[in-house]
Amino acid sequence: MFLARVVGTVVATQKYQGLEGIKLLVVQPLDKHRQPVGEPVVAADGTGQAGPGELVTVVASREAALALPVKFVPVDHAITAIVDQVDVA
Repeated sequence: MFLARVVGTVVATQKYQGLEGIKLLVVQPLDKHRQPVGEPVVAADGTGQAGPGELVTVVASREAALALPVKFVPVDHAITAIVDQVDVA
């Protein structure tokens, strides 16, 4: 799981069966200081409420497929939460 910032949206004219109604968002992974690290990725929005500019948590790989309403759809990343506050000790 990692923190990311939603930086854009994806419009798909066709989606895999089971992904209908799921938003696809472009997220920029962040390091522990909330600075961009690596390349942006496309993530399916498991919360259904995330939008541009929001800080979110993202899971990858098999966990991403389990984070959506229909299990085991072909996704590499999924948004699991919208982050309200971050405290770093």
